[in-house]
Amino acid sequence: MNSGSHGPPYTEGLTSMAFNQFRLLRSFRVGVIWRITLLVASILLFLTLLTQTEFLLSTLFAFVLVIAALISLIRYVEQTNLRLTRFLNSIYYDDFSVSFSNDEKGESFQALQHAFNNIADKFRKERADRQESIRYLETVIQHVGIGLLSFDRKGNVSLINNSAKRMLNVPALQNVRETRQVSDALCEKLLELNGGQRTLLRFERDGEVVHWALYATEFIMRSEHYKLISLQNISSELDEKEMEAWQNLTQVLAHEIMNSITPIASLSETVNSILESRIETRPSTADRVSDSSLSIDPETLADVREALLTIHKRSHGLMRFVRSYRDFTQIPKPDLEILSAGELLSRVRNLMKGEFDRLEIRSEIQVEPESLTLLADQSLIDQVLINLTKNALRAVESTPNPTISYQAYLTSRGRVEIQVQDNGPGIKKELLDKIFIPFYTSTSEDGSKSSGIGLSLSRQIMRIHRGSLTVRSTPGQGTVFTLRF
Repeated sequence: MNSGSHGPPYTEGLTSMAFNQFRLLRSFRVGVIWRITLLVASILLFLTLLTQTEFLLSTLFAFVLVIAALISLIRYVEQTNLRLTRFLNSIYYDDFSVSFSNDEKGESFQALQHAFNNIADKFRKERADRQESIRYLETVIQHVGIGLLSFDRKGNVSLINNSAKRMLNVPALQNVRETRQVSDALCEKLLELNGGQRTLLRFERDGEVVHWALYATEFIMRSEHYKLISLQNISSELDEKEMEAWQNLTQVLAHEIMNSITPIASLSETVNSILESRIETRPSTADRVSDSSLSIDPETLADVREALLTIHKRSHGLMRFVRSYRDFTQIPKPDLEILSAGELLSRVRNLMKGEFDRLEIRSEIQVEPESLTLLADQSLIDQVLINLTKNALRAVESTPNPTISYQAYLTSRGRVEIQVQDNGPGIKKELLDKIFIPFYTSTSEDGSKSSGIGLSLSRQIMRIHRGSLTVRSTPGQGTVFTLRF
């Protein structure tokens, strides 16, 4: 039984009347006075029975009553300290799930309980706001497009966001030195960079050359030194700017060349027509003697005609050349549709079947899975694959048992890749970075030259598909062109 809503238990010797009195007198002051009165009365009763009677059982009962009254008074008075201790412990352990109820022990207790509850509510709200802010920052960090990597002086990683995991292709990272599996140069740069420094890093990964921009910031938290590195893959931006520069240069050159060649071609044709008309209406011998301006021997005249015809033909050839290169800057916007990878490769092989049969070249197609699809412009991707196939045909013309294979598959990152591979002589390492430069012409083993536009145009087509076109080649072992979508 209880003396109040929070009162201590009493011994079984208390009478029912005493319990009723404790329930009615809930005020703290009244409760203290009542317990002191009960304690004094119990002491007097115990002393009286002890000194004036011989009733041992009654004396023992009175003694138990004294102890019970004393315990009740002490515990009742200590309730304030207990509540204050519980409140301070809730602050210490950051636990504000407790509440302090109003047990009607007087105005002072009501004010104390009200203050406790207000402070607890304030702490709960502050903690909720703080946790919400932390969740917001964590969400922003994890979804930002730039990779973020933070580690201490020992290299232990304390933060890595999803973008950094995708760039490094790792599910988790315990120590920054584990980045050596991606690139030794990357690991060294991460460790060497100081706060406020930035650098560009170029390295080869999975057969593809990538360019990363790194920026370092240093800070101290809880007496521990940390370094925060931002990682950004700028390969696409660099390729885009490079392609844009070549396009602008091509437009300017095409414009200037056409302006210069057009009058030359026109004048050469006009002079040739005038010369032919003069030859057809050749004057008599007497007139030729009197007119010294027409004293040209037939051999010289033939040489002049041949020179004019050569100028005329080369001018028109150069004009056709410039018109063809205008395609480099006038690629239409892709009309994207879902394409079957297997049907795409089979169609390209059928288009080139005549060349395969004529040169006795074996072709292979592998698609994994067979239902693999991609989102692309059919005509533009056909053009890319045809350009790569033509390059492969030129490469294997002098190769024993020539083979050209097509492969389409899904990467571990869920991206679609298509490869065109040949077993030709390969491409020299110093030429790999040049073959995609517009107007650059490479000489094959048989001495023939490429047009210098096919690979540049193909890379630009892949660029507008938000993909990439890369090459991997080993001299004597063949070449592999990879389309990444």
